[in-house]
Amino acid sequence: MTSVLERLPGWPELFGWVETGFPGAHVAPGLHGIRIEEHLGDGAYVVRAELPGIDPAKDAEITIDGDLLTLRAERVEQTEEKHRTEFRYGVLARAVRLPAGAQGDKATADYKDGVLTITVPVPAEKSGTRTIPVQYA
Repeated sequence: MTSVLERLPGWPELFGWVETGFPGAHVAPGLHGIRIEEHLGDGAYVVRAELPGIDPAKDAEITIDGDLLTLRAERVEQTEEKHRTEFRYGVLARAVRLPAGAQGDKATADYKDGVLTITVPVPAEKSGTRTIPVQYA
């Protein structure tokens, strides 16, 4: 069952603009963003990415270059004829800056229920603060 708003001309496309920016704003046609959640705490930086229908072992690539974590995936369109689709096909990509001290070489990733979770250890920084006593001259 479709809502009244979905039946208005152009309304579904408006949500696409809100989600991805205005048409023509992408640098590369067919490149779409990946929705993420991120959290820093308990000695780790965790990024969760929505990637339903993707086999991350075959269709995704996770790289860390310096302090930049990049996630790329590709969803290939099925050949069956569709009346309507709101699925995104093509290359999906997202890059995020890692927090200071992140150990990218120890990052791990797992996939469950359409969500890819990337965990990067971030050890607690030692304060290095020292109290200096004042002496009387």
